[in-house]
Amino acid sequence: MKIELIPPVVKTRFKQLIQPLVGSLVRYHLNPNWFTTFSFFIIVAAAVAFGRGALRLGATLMLLGGMLDMLDGAVARASNRVTRFGALYDSTLDRYAEIAVFFGFAYYFVHKTGMGAAHGLLISMVVFIAMAGSLMVSYVRARAEGLHFDCKVGVMQRPERLVLLSLGAYINDTWLVVMLVVVAFFANLTAIQRLVYIWRSETTSKWKKVPSDIAHE
Repeated sequence: MKIELIPPVVKTRFKQLIQPLVGSLVRYHLNPNWFTTFSFFIIVAAAVAFGRGALRLGATLMLLGGMLDMLDGAVARASNRVTRFGALYDSTLDRYAEIAVFFGFAYYFVHKTGMGAAHGLLISMVVFIAMAGSLMVSYVRARAEGLHFDCKVGVMQRPERLVLLSLGAYINDTWLVVMLVVVAFFANLTAIQRLVYIWRSETTSKWKKVPSDIAHE
């Protein structure tokens, strides 16, 4: 099952729209890792804005950071500068950026409702579950690809998480909580979905041998 909250046609159309920009950046011989770094700092700034209660500013910065994060890979491919370090660097900063954003949400709600308030603690638990699910979605894909499986399926990948959380922050506190609940549920569902997908893939004729490099954790 491959269900995506953001239809593939929308993602394809967006990539087509940014192609002229990518071409311009390639002509200036810019290092793709620069965009990864800029994206990270912008999203960290978004996390600070969330923590201070500037939700709409935070949402704007998070979307901007997300778009910059899409540019690094596009520029790397267009300029033939794809490297294994670049992929690792991008994934690592993406995870730190996500952690920062969820920390900003938790900080905001706990301080808004008062330290120790049941409502604030409950929302913080939702934030934690959403963060855990988001990290596990990325971990399962990375682990699967390390075992030579293609694993990009799932209803709640990173673009969907960024869009939903930004939308909730743009509207109001209540909708932000709703979107956090949605992310918490579907991110963990996606991690499970990817496990099931790999399990099914291993039983097909495409995978006949047990990989010799499987490490037991």
